[in-house]
Amino acid sequence: MTRWQPDPSFYPSPRLAEKAPPEKLAYVAMFDPDRQRPDGIAVVYLDPSSPSYTQIVGTVAMPNVGDELHHFGWNACDLKNRCRGSRSATRG
Repeated sequence: MTRWQPDPSFYPSPRLAEKAPPEKLAYVAMFDPDRQRPDGIAVVYLDPSSPSYTQIVGTVAMPNVGDELHHFGWNACDLKNRCRGSRSATRG
């Protein structure tokens, strides 16, 4: 019988996310507060040893204005930061 395994990049709890190796990429929601352009995803490089560290290395736009990608929700790492009272936790 086949056993389903969770995606290894998803951590079901803040504690498990904290024990994971550091992420090399961040996927960040982009949105135009004036709603003139579609929302999108920016890919940010997080490897501190790279010259591209903290730079946007790619983007993908949603097809329509008003798709509201910024409502995609919280992830486990956001929850971890929020639970610790960090003001750096942001909603994607």
